[in-house]
Amino acid sequence: MDRSLIQDTLQLRIPPSPPPQRPSAEPSSQPLKHNGGGRDRYLDLLRALALIRVVAYHNFSWSWLPTIFPSMGVMFALAGSLMARSLARPALGVIRGRLRRLLPPMWLFGAITLTAMLLDGWGPNSEGHPGRWWPELAFWILPLSTPPYPTSPLPGFHILQTSWAEQAAVPLWYLRAYLWYVLLSPLMLHALRRRPWTTLLTPLALCLAINSGLFTAEGRIWETAGDFATFGSCWLLGMAHQEGILKKLAPYLIPSVAPLIMAAGLYWLLTRPVDPYTPTDMDSVPIAQALWSFGYVALLLHLSPSWNQWPKPLQRWNGLVGLLNARAVSIYLWHTTALILAIPLTDTLWSVNFLYQHAQWLLTSPWLPLMTAIPLIGLQVLIFGWMEDVAAKRPLRLFPWPRRPHGKRRA
Repeated sequence: MDRSLIQDTLQLRIPPSPPPQRPSAEPSSQPLKHNGGGRDRYLDLLRALALIRVVAYHNFSWSWLPTIFPSMGVMFALAGSLMARSLARPALGVIRGRLRRLLPPMWLFGAITLTAMLLDGWGPNSEGHPGRWWPELAFWILPLSTPPYPTSPLPGFHILQTSWAEQAAVPLWYLRAYLWYVLLSPLMLHALRRRPWTTLLTPLALCLAINSGLFTAEGRIWETAGDFATFGSCWLLGMAHQEGILKKLAPYLIPSVAPLIMAAGLYWLLTRPVDPYTPTDMDSVPIAQALWSFGYVALLLHLSPSWNQWPKPLQRWNGLVGLLNARAVSIYLWHTTALILAIPLTDTLWSVNFLYQHAQWLLTSPWLPLMTAIPLIGLQVLIFGWMEDVAAKRPLRLFPWPRRPHGKRRA
């Protein structure tokens, strides 16, 4: 996200030349700043990979994808790093700016999706608790808890799957968790500076407690607390990276300890009760998710090469990575809708006699809905992505593909 800069007026004077001093052996306590103050292409690449993995997971439902690349932990860590960098300014202004960037795209998504749900037959009496239905609609405005959506089948306008509304609402939990992280970030950063390791490990301890089975953790409050605890340490790792706390460690410490934490998460995942008909999915095991994501993110941030410019092998991906970062919120919100719409579109191909007789392997392939959804996601970026520019007070661009400098030819 773009960050507004506040410039202080400095009174300049030329001080007398100080005597030579020996460099201090103590590491600097100042936050790490990206060289040149521009975008860090490495972090942009991680965010783009996280978005691609999320879309692939929601299309294929491959249970091993969250293990190969824990997208949610990575996205929260990157957001935590940006939040810590922004908190060099007054906290209330930073929080207000983050909410301004987050909420308008969600309001646009909610206005269209909620209207479609109502037109498809959802209403106060659908869920059996009309007294709570109306007040809970306020969470579509400020998602302190997950906004309500249909959990029972809908007609689907006679062309969509009856569970389309529940599928479309999948991204909403992320916005709720992100909102709470933003609101609590000033306190989290203060605690991180005073007690870094206690603060980093506290969300993991909370995750163990909430999911221990010693008490019933159900309802909206526990749902919010559970997600906060699962990914809280990743958010704090991003803050610690920005603050330079990770750089103070011995170079061998993170590569030595992080794999052990990941192994603990993998062990927890593999020792859970297994349904023979359902592959074990890390996203459904919070403790395993928390440990694996924490160790994985720690390794990624430890590597962190801080690219001012793309390495030559990656320069060709600058446009795609730039687009994914500029429209990250819109892509995350709308990609499930594209996957939902891809199903009836691909189903019409069964009526093509040649395909039915000679290419049923294509019609039954999960790659076909994905290939159909990708242009739909591009269309949604064109139609709805401008709201991110409005929210960030940037010039409107329908398709923010990075421009090459004037006169510079493509390599």
